[in-house]
Amino acid sequence: MKIVKKFGILVGALLIAASAGTGFAADTAAPAGLKLAVVNVQQVLQQSPRVAELSKKLEGEFKNRQAKIGDEQKALQDELDKFKKESPTMSQKDKDAMQKKIAADRADLVKQVVAYQQDLQKEQNKIMQGILSDLNGIVASIAKSQNYALVLDSQAVIFAGSGNDITSDVAKQFNAKK
Repeated sequence: MKIVKKFGILVGALLIAASAGTGFAADTAAPAGLKLAVVNVQQVLQQSPRVAELSKKLEGEFKNRQAKIGDEQKALQDELDKFKKESPTMSQKDKDAMQKKIAADRADLVKQVVAYQQDLQKEQNKIMQGILSDLNGIVASIAKSQNYALVLDSQAVIFAGSGNDITSDVAKQFNAKK
């Protein structure tokens, strides 16, 4: 679900930024005849089986690495516990060697975690770009076909008439696309 929230926030920000670029301020009345619509992007993404499927796929791809990191964290904690327990009876040479090994294992674990997070972020961004591209194309297509001059994220709008909400149309087309 973290991915869905990130998508919703990013898409909402992009739609708000795009609408801000049109020159209409929130307190400016729209000219007569200008058709406006709203879409709840976060709702589309949260309720999308397509997004859920992509999220599960991403989790599956990174599950083994995540488990390996968890195992190594546990092993490092076990080493620390063993050191605390045995250090009073160890020679200084053995203490130094064990501390050096623990420090090296910790540094290696940190490198693995950083690499994991970077790879995960890279894949999330790649998926997000595809979804945003599809979503923007669908919104643009609906806006053109129904002659809307401006489409805003409904979370950025205080009030909109129900006839101006195209969320269900966007969701249908977005989920139908593979």
